[in-house]
Amino acid sequence: MTSFAMFPLGSVLFPHMPLALRVFEERYLVMMSRVLAGEPAEFGVVLIESGREAAGAEAQRRFDYGTVAQVTELGATDGDLAVLATGGRRIEVVEWLADDPHPAAVVRDLPELEWDERLAPMREQAELIVRRTIARASEFVELPWDADVDLSDDPVESAWQLAGIAPLTPLDQVALLRSATMRELLAELIDLTLGAGEVLTTPWTAGDELDDEIATTLARAEAEAEADAPGPDAADEAGDEPDASDDAGDDPEGPRP
Repeated sequence: MTSFAMFPLGSVLFPHMPLALRVFEERYLVMMSRVLAGEPAEFGVVLIESGREAAGAEAQRRFDYGTVAQVTELGATDGDLAVLATGGRRIEVVEWLADDPHPAAVVRDLPELEWDERLAPMREQAELIVRRTIARASEFVELPWDADVDLSDDPVESAWQLAGIAPLTPLDQVALLRSATMRELLAELIDLTLGAGEVLTTPWTAGDELDDEIATTLARAEAEAEADAPGPDAADEAGDEPDASDDAGDDPEGPRP
């Protein structure tokens, strides 16, 4: 665990996603001067639960799960400091410290999510649903990401990028950020994005080729999940082994935008 400079924001930063900031408050200018004096130049980002980003009379409440932002570029705009950064590892706040003058906290790193090739169909399913939802929702609302935005070739990075571009609420995004396994991240991303699509768009009265493709992908993923699930005979055989359940833990599960 270590003490970390923190920048609470009104949005969630995911690993492997870009962050653009316009820094004008004195306390955060002090923070950036301290951050840039170190190597690597990085700070923590968490979502504000209540209160405002800018200093005011109302005290901030903040979520305790966030992401490390690694500074990649600096500039100036209208006299303010322009900062470009990229989301890195995930962190959990153990203790908030007194502002000095900027927010700071004792944090611990969260484990990296491990990739399992058996999750490839689920990641493909998630990408299809996220892109389809963006394409449909963009007909009704303005979104920050295009449906055809490029993603990383790395499966773990692209999974986080899909979470970052999906049109979800900040609370849904925090839930994704807390995922303990890659399977959990992808499953929650699919469910939340499907729900968001129903809210953001009007009901679709007629299907199209994209809907047919999604239906096919969902059916294939369900069939593969059923094929991987142990049958009743396997469960009976496992029950004959003394203490087998105690010794065998859970299977490991494991933007460019």
